[in-house]
Amino acid sequence: MTAVNRALMLLMPLFAFAVAGAIYTPTASQNTLPGEGEGEVTLSSLPPLPNWANEGLPDFSSYQDTTEKKVAFFSFLYPRIVLANSRILLEREYLAMLEGKEALTKDELAWLTSQGDRLRIKAEAGTDQQFALLRKRLDVIPPSLILAQAANESAWGTSRFATEGNNLFGQWCFSRGCGLVPQSRIEGANHEVAKFPSPYYSVRSYIQNLNRHPTYQTVRDIRLADRKAQKPLSGWELAEGLLGYSERGEEYIKEIRAMIRYNNLEFYDEEFRTLLGDRTPAQFERLASAIPDTTLLPGGSGGQVSPFEG
Repeated sequence: MTAVNRALMLLMPLFAFAVAGAIYTPTASQNTLPGEGEGEVTLSSLPPLPNWANEGLPDFSSYQDTTEKKVAFFSFLYPRIVLANSRILLEREYLAMLEGKEALTKDELAWLTSQGDRLRIKAEAGTDQQFALLRKRLDVIPPSLILAQAANESAWGTSRFATEGNNLFGQWCFSRGCGLVPQSRIEGANHEVAKFPSPYYSVRSYIQNLNRHPTYQTVRDIRLADRKAQKPLSGWELAEGLLGYSERGEEYIKEIRAMIRYNNLEFYDEEFRTLLGDRTPAQFERLASAIPDTTLLPGGSGGQVSPFEG
């Protein structure tokens, strides 16, 4: 049996996270990220981003073979998903530590306030209400869902918004000059399609969008219900909450789910589960600053494995 065939058998769904060990404590410095619908959003500091997170989009239009293009697209994007999700897990671990404390410091309350503002939570910092809402919104998105939507929205990395703006998800912004003006924008509209410094920031902003926008409340409800039931997260299941992502509504959900199944993207969910290993903050931090990006691929630097035979 080949390595690819073995990989095709790995169709277990995403996992329920269990974390233990030392707590990662964010420092006082800041990173910024273009936000959905508003200039920039401040994120609490994490390990320095590896340089590869700033690399631009490859030329996927150069591929003539469809399977080769898909493998190249997923191999480029998957490490960036791991990077973004790992950094969220570090923040989530820190959140859990704060929730267990009897008294919070000024800096800790400031961190909670910053996260609450970023995720659009209207609750006093350090209250039970805020912690409950942060647990719901400060969380990961399964790789299978991200990969399917990125492929769909960016035409496999070849759309104008992808190649000129590193925008893989069609995310909008609303300040003049913040992005690219759609050629089909109706008269009187003021939205633009956001531009990002690199595809990584597009991934991070997309995750943030699903985690905070009221349109995707159902995504978060499904994810929270699965966590409470200790069920694995499923990109196919979370796709149910994308009704408002496209004007096509239910047809869009069906298309995204079909892409997940047809391209065997649940394979990447299982690979992410394996990559997390012992699921300690130390492991999250290693993944959040991994060099090079190929170390995060299925099979690691020594040999990539894809969900396709080839």
